[in-house]
Formats: sequence, structure tokens, C-alpha cells
Amino acid sequence: MYKKTSNFLSLTLLIFLFSFGFSYAQDPESRLKDMGIELRIPGTPTANFVLAVQVGNLVFLSGHGPVMSDGEFMKGKVGSEIEMEQAQEAARLTGISLLSSLKAEIGSLSRVKRIVKVLGMVNAVPDYTQHSIVMNGFSDFMVEVFGEGGKHARSAVGMGSLPHNIPIEIEMIVELKE
Repeated sequence: MYKKTSNFLSLTLLIFLFSFGFSYAQDPESRLKDMGIELRIPGTPTANFVLAVQVGNLVFLSGHGPVMSDGEFMKGKVGSEIEMEQAQEAARLTGISLLSSLKAEIGSLSRVKRIVKVLGMVNAVPDYTQHSIVMNGFSDFMVEVFGEGGKHARSAVGMGSLPHNIPIEIEMIVELKE
């Protein structure tokens, strides 16, 4: 009797949780794998800086750009050479680059408690005004990977140019679990 009641309560709890939008907790790296995304080993910086610095339970990640599947940077100015959908994909690709560097720094993305703060710099024509919509490609991706822990404070600004003519550069601060 106890086992049947216990199973019934477990099933009832699951139905309740799913009805309010909850799902089983899944490791961020498993989520990435389910999305068909494989993190790369990050390259060496081209100047006198590092890709990530851990201070206490915070990790500060340097600005990263969108690396395509062939290993090359996506290039172009948003609003002239790059349209909105491509710019949002560039933001998502930049998220993948950042997560690659983060994993290399901390060993496992399951150590992430939350994405704290993000700065997105969009290489855009002077009259472009949709920088925050471009950054949604990144922010939505972080929530796909980390759930509620992927929601973050964010700034999105326009730039006259970026290194290598990349359409977007993003830096972020991440809090680790104790």
C-alpha cells in the first residue's frame, strides 16, 4: 500500500510541476548536447589577456565573438551587411564561444549558479536602434541552457566597429555554486 501511495504522490507531484512549467533538472551540458551543440576547446588569446578570470565564486569572461562551425568569425556590420536574424544567430554563436571558455575555466557547466551580468556590443550602422533585440539571441540561448539561472542583467550598446569586423562582441559575469 505504501509503495502505491508513494508512486501516486510522485506522479501527482510531477503532473503538478509540469502544469506550472517546471521540468526535470537537466545538466547544462546535456541540454547543449540535446540541442546538437558541441563546445570547442577555446583558442589562445591574440594579445596580453586571458579569456576568463575567477575571483571567489564569480567568473569574469572577456569579450568573445561569433565563431562559425568552420572555426572562422562571422563578419559584417548589422544594419547593412547583416540582417536581424543573422545578428541574433551571431549572438547565439557568441554564447557558444563564451560557454566554451567558461567550461575550460571551471571544468563543468553544472557548477554555474547563474549568469549575472552581460554586456553586448553590436557592430552596427550609426542609425541602428535594435541592439537589444539582437542581444535576445544570446539571452534566450542562456535561458535554454541554464533555465532560470540563465536570466541575467544586461546592457546592449552599438559600436562603430569591432575587432575583425565581427557583428557582435559579448562579455559576461557568471556566479558559481558554493
